[in-house]
Amino acid sequence: MFPLVEKLLILQDRDRQLIRTRAELAGLAHERHSIQTRAAEAQTALTAARERVKHNESDRKKLELDAQAQQASIDKYAGQQLQTRKNEEYSALSEQIGHCKKVIAQLEDQQLEIMERGEQLQKETAAANTVFQEAKKLLDGQSTAIDERERNLKLQLADYEIQRVAAGAEVDEDVRTRYERLLKTKGENVIVGVANAVCGGCHMTLPTQVILSCKADSEINFCPHCSRVLYYTRDMETVPA
Repeated sequence: MFPLVEKLLILQDRDRQLIRTRAELAGLAHERHSIQTRAAEAQTALTAARERVKHNESDRKKLELDAQAQQASIDKYAGQQLQTRKNEEYSALSEQIGHCKKVIAQLEDQQLEIMERGEQLQKETAAANTVFQEAKKLLDGQSTAIDERERNLKLQLADYEIQRVAAGAEVDEDVRTRYERLLKTKGENVIVGVANAVCGGCHMTLPTQVILSCKADSEINFCPHCSRVLYYTRDMETVPA
């Protein structure tokens, strides 16, 4: 193989290691954010469920106080009835007592509805707490594993960066610059093989002269369609783009 192409293949391999390691690190960051978001959402849902229980209980106590106030009015009106001797006043007080009893009945119906709603809210709160505990357990367990993987990947990345610098220093600056431009636009596959008369990057049919030049292996060759660097081996399979 032409020496420069061999050096470029080594450089490409180092870049692939860097690209994939950085992608894996980015994936870890996404994974960490995902489980943190899940735990936060579960915490928010649990807090909201508890607030609904609290508000429901507050509504129940208010109705209870309202009913007690109505009962106090009944006791007051009943006492006034014992003191009056006028039929009109007695009847008016009786109407007031009847009205208070009617209000108490309505309040008791509302209390029953609130108690039933309270039972449902307690179930919802228990379910929200279960979800939160599971999310918290997942966060606690996976965070440690993610942190460990992140540390190891960062060490690998630092090592790959050193290897990449060394590999890049072996390639002529002009060729390396052209390679790096292609790396930004073509991705990992810049140095590709030739098989069945097609470029292993863009899969376009190559001119005969280019194929013969690749077979001669005496200079660096570029695909006339995609500008990738070409090399030839007899039994090579086409490299996917």
